[in-house]
Order: sequence, then C-alpha cells, then structure tokens
Amino acid sequence: MTTIAFFGHDAADAAVRRRVKSFTGDGMSVVGFMMRRRDVSPEWKNVDLGMTRDGAFIQRIKQIFAGARKAAAQRDLLQQADVIYARNLDMLACAFLAKRYTSLKTPVIYESLDVHRLLTRGDVVGRIFRGLERSLLKRTRALVVSSPGFLKNHFERHYQGDFTAYVVENRLSADSGFGPRPNAADSADAPADRKLVLGWVGMLRCQRSLNLLCALADAFPGSLEIRLHGIPARTEIPIFEPEIDRRPNMTFFGKFRSPEDLADIYASLDLVWAGDFMEAGYNSVWLLPNRIYEGGYYVTPSIAPAGTETAAWIERNNCGFVIAEPLEQSLPDLIGRIFKDRRDVAAFSARLASLPEDLFVQPAGFMRNVISSSLRQEVAA
Repeated sequence: MTTIAFFGHDAADAAVRRRVKSFTGDGMSVVGFMMRRRDVSPEWKNVDLGMTRDGAFIQRIKQIFAGARKAAAQRDLLQQADVIYARNLDMLACAFLAKRYTSLKTPVIYESLDVHRLLTRGDVVGRIFRGLERSLLKRTRALVVSSPGFLKNHFERHYQGDFTAYVVENRLSADSGFGPRPNAADSADAPADRKLVLGWVGMLRCQRSLNLLCALADAFPGSLEIRLHGIPARTEIPIFEPEIDRRPNMTFFGKFRSPEDLADIYASLDLVWAGDFMEAGYNSVWLLPNRIYEGGYYVTPSIAPAGTETAAWIERNNCGFVIAEPLEQSLPDLIGRIFKDRRDVAAFSARLASLPEDLFVQPAGFMRNVISSSLRQEVAA
C-alpha cells in the first residue's frame, strides 16, 4: 500500500479533507503533516505543525520553518511515506525543508490549489517568489492543478519544461457517500409566486460577490431568497454578518460538512452563484470552483461571469448561465428574466441530469493512478 505524507496548509479545510478521502478511498494510506487555522481533530493520523492565520503573511513564513522542524522531529513517521504530497507553495517549501533536516530522499508532488497573488506581481517581489517556485518545482516529481487555466496562464508561461502536470479537478470523490443524483427539478411548473432561491456555497472570500448578492436581495425583496453556506474570509470581507442580518431575504447558515451536508444544501437551491473576484484578472479567472461540480451533481445550474474558466466550463457543457460585465446590471437582468419564465432553469437542470456522472465525480482509482504515474517521472535536470 502506498503511504502519502500530506503537507497541508489547514487540517480544518474542507478541500484538504476531501483530498485525504480521495487518497484513502483509492486504497492509499495518509499521514498528515499539517498547519491549522483553528482547533481541529482530523480523522486521519496527523502531526500538528502549528497554527497560522489567514492573511498573516510574515507569521506564515515563520511557520514554514517551525513546521519543518516539527515534521523533522517525526522522522520515523515521515520516512515511512513513499511520497510527500504538498499543497500550496508554503507547504512545498516546508516539505523540502523537512527533507533537508532529515536527509530523506522521498519524492515530492506539488499541488497548486491556486496561484497566490504574490506570484502574479510584475515587480521584484513577484520575481523572487516565482524564482522560489521554479526552484522547488524543478525538484518535484509532478505538479497537480485543479484547472487548466493555472497551467496556461501561470506555469506554462513562467516555467515551461520544468514540470510534469496533472489536472485534478475539484470533483466529488467517488467513495464519499454523498448519495444518489436527484432527478432534474421541474422548475417550469413551479408556482409563479414561489420564491427563487440562489445560493453561494463554499469559501466565501469575495467582497464583490457579497456586494452583488446584497444588491440583488435589495432589488427583489419579496421574490428572491439568497442562502450562504460556508466560512467567510474575514480578511477579504471584514463586515459580513451585519450585511446579511439587515436583509430579511438573505440567510447565512455557516460552515458545513462536505460531502455529508451537500445534498440538503443543494436541494434547497434553484441556482448557484459561481463568480469570484478575490484575485480578479488572475486566480479568480483561472480557477474551477468546487460549487460547479457539487451543483452539477445535484442538478443545480450555476451562474458565472463571462471570460472565466468557470464560464468556459459551463458553456462547453451547456449547463448554466453566463453573464457579461457590468454584472451589477446583467445579474439582476438575468434574475428578472427568470422570474418571468423559469423554463431555462428547468432546461439546464435537465441537462445537468443528463451529463455523465464522471463530469462531477472523480472516478475510483483516479488519484492512485496520478500518484503511481508521478512516481515514475524523473525530476527535471
């Protein structure tokens, strides 16, 4: 059995938990070497590398060194791993430092969950961080990204020839127990006076998205309900609950468990907001978010801004709504049209139900094949 030492940025993060489950579901064992943003008791064997704070850049750099020392102190456990899997650049640096401290030769795989804004800068700071990423990337066996947008806009642009890449989309894991796919909702036959329900699900980290949804709630106070599920990023949205509380047609449900709570969440929604502007022009344009796969599996169409990888995915599969700038006008226009005629929602729901399940669910054995193939790769000279 392949054993993976997973260097994760936050043991409490739902995406980290989902990746661990994808490994164990494919018959591999996992030992976590992870930072955390809050107190948590992981379901897997885990070495706590210390607490970090969202947005606290200097503190996170210090934790790279402190975390590497803590990992190295567990050398006997670390050396049992066949491969180190490091998520995000800071944990990649931590993993290589731990290797140096322990003199281990364990191969490393780098998963870039997103491209940090520091890596996109055109000044000396950006060049320094890209230099660090290039140096570490060249020493890895493989690069894993969740969207082809990261490859074509960042890695191929800056590090052509320095990596072997695998695209592992943010699909549901095959063994996660998220239940059967529902039938397409017959929205066209819904009573005309029934409220339309729009959801924002996942990491709530975008101030502009919140502003758009608040304005939408104000525009349709009696006919639209907006539901928010997830954890708000306080560094990006400093004033969150007060904006929700002052609008009777907006509700914040807080954090949820994925995949356990997904069926109930999406059963309550007609539409999903899939826009993100936290790193507008860069990461936000390139990513493919969890919510399009979750919503797709539960036959809930998404709305995405034009010109993004998310919009391209929706258009390629003909399964949702794409709106152009200015969104402050096009989003309420779309909702207004849907109120008059909900047949497009029903048609996209039926389309999602007709699409193959593996568009939304990662097939069994997929991650095992990625790891096996990665270990056969040679490190670039």
